[in-house]
Amino acid sequence: MTYYRVARIVNTFGIRGQLKLIADTDFPEERFASGKTLYILKDLNSQPLASVQVAKAAIHKGTWLISFVDYDNINQVEGFKGCWLAIDESEQEELEEDSYYHHQLLGLEVVTLEGKTLGKIKEILQLGSNDVFVVQRNIPKAKDALIPFIGDVVKTVDLEAGQVKVELMEGLIDDEA
Repeated sequence: MTYYRVARIVNTFGIRGQLKLIADTDFPEERFASGKTLYILKDLNSQPLASVQVAKAAIHKGTWLISFVDYDNINQVEGFKGCWLAIDESEQEELEEDSYYHHQLLGLEVVTLEGKTLGKIKEILQLGSNDVFVVQRNIPKAKDALIPFIGDVVKTVDLEAGQVKVELMEGLIDDEA
């Protein structure tokens, strides 16, 4: 079975088994709804440590807090710190045209309209107004490039070819290693 991450567990909260999360989904209210089944993964390529059912989730001071059915003590959840919460592939819904799940974009090659390869998408930052691709450069010692996922910059996404074509604005990346 294939699993897709929806959050990173960063810490415990209190003594009643609550966990702090960094959401990695555009649909947190849906993913963390009471009764939903989630999977706890040590890393993204591993089999689940546990299958859990959401008891309650809410935002507290800008951070998601979640608790699971039958996990009501800090000692039961402490080992989950640093793990990922994931859904299975059956929970993934069809998106609108020109919308993508992060896992579809990670690893894609970023190429300018002129044909210059910049590198590969290694992370996607969710910054509110738009997502930003963190591109691991293919130039030795070059810093990662931050490419905003906006229409003025990202011209095409071709999942079949494994490429994102971009038109760089002046000063967007530093080619000096």
